[in-house]
Amino acid sequence: MNILADKFAKNTTNIMKHIILTLLWITVSVTLFGQSNDTWIAFWNKDTTLIGYKDKYNVIKIEPKFIGFSSASKFENIIAVAEEINGEWSSYYLTKAGKKVGKDSLHIFDNGFDCESEGFIRFRDPKTDKTGMFNKNGDIVIPAEYNDLTRVRNGMIIGIKDAKKTYWHEGEDEHSGCNHFSWTEGTEVLMDTLNNILIDNFTYDNNLNLFTLKKADAPSPDSTRISFLAKDGSYYSFIDVEKEFEQWLKNDLFIDLTSEKLIHHSYDTITWEAPTGWKKTDRQKFVTNNFSTLKNGLLEILNPKCDFFISRDGLNPYTYNGEEFEKYYDNCGEAKDWIYPVMNIVVSHASSQNHYAFLRTDDGYKLISVVIRNGKIK
Repeated sequence: MNILADKFAKNTTNIMKHIILTLLWITVSVTLFGQSNDTWIAFWNKDTTLIGYKDKYNVIKIEPKFIGFSSASKFENIIAVAEEINGEWSSYYLTKAGKKVGKDSLHIFDNGFDCESEGFIRFRDPKTDKTGMFNKNGDIVIPAEYNDLTRVRNGMIIGIKDAKKTYWHEGEDEHSGCNHFSWTEGTEVLMDTLNNILIDNFTYDNNLNLFTLKKADAPSPDSTRISFLAKDGSYYSFIDVEKEFEQWLKNDLFIDLTSEKLIHHSYDTITWEAPTGWKKTDRQKFVTNNFSTLKNGLLEILNPKCDFFISRDGLNPYTYNGEEFEKYYDNCGEAKDWIYPVMNIVVSHASSQNHYAFLRTDDGYKLISVVIRNGKIK
């Protein structure tokens, strides 16, 4: 009896040890997985000259050593950085695992380094001046064979080949350090992140929202969509946000426009220009107090004689910030205007202009900013 009891106790102990070790392994695995997928946040050193990164628990992952303008405010998978090594500045791409790739091959535009998009980041070969793309692990997924590439949008990239730089101002060239140029001529293609060409001769327009892709056997009959013949014989169509916005105004918002309807199609807080400066007011209060002025001003564009235009922009991070707006910016704090554009209606009068800005959200267009200069609002 004692032998059986002793054997049972030993078996129980072994089983408990096995369970504990299994639980520890699961805990460690989950912890490691969570860390690898945790977004690190940039922070400054004491004299705000260098940037490092902390995790969500405020644990320092990288001590401040990167110059500020080159680093993303959030480190998700891969970032472009620059630091001083042995008295000289060195730039490269850094992955979450600590891998360094693309030394002195950063993609620079308008004095800023590229930002990760959907787990990919562009690089530029300094010898050929051609652009390629790394994945989040620092592997080259698109070789540097293109004059330029867009960031990844809905798993797709637009590339241009055999193009020429046309500088905006006389006397500027590649030796002047000026980035104000456009690509002319050349061939544009739509590709996926495996470097497969989806559409040849893809005529890209900034108004196209690649997140609205639809595939069909024939061109889309939707007047807000632009269709392209793909290499596989199908048709890819994308919404033109300017056409979408104009159609929404005339066929939705402007039909029986009431105060309740405008409130529904407004952002929670509306930013507006007051005589003393910019103010923010709850949408219900703002629309209720100014409905007649807003309605007359908006419907004015239906008059054939009205002098107006519609332009596309992105959210201003200095005006619209905080947790509620985080989804509208990328990890470098730049507005995601390719999916969440701000559509501006600008109405001109004799000596003034009125502005009505609508943000494209996941819940439709929302009035977010108003400037009335030929009348009074409160």
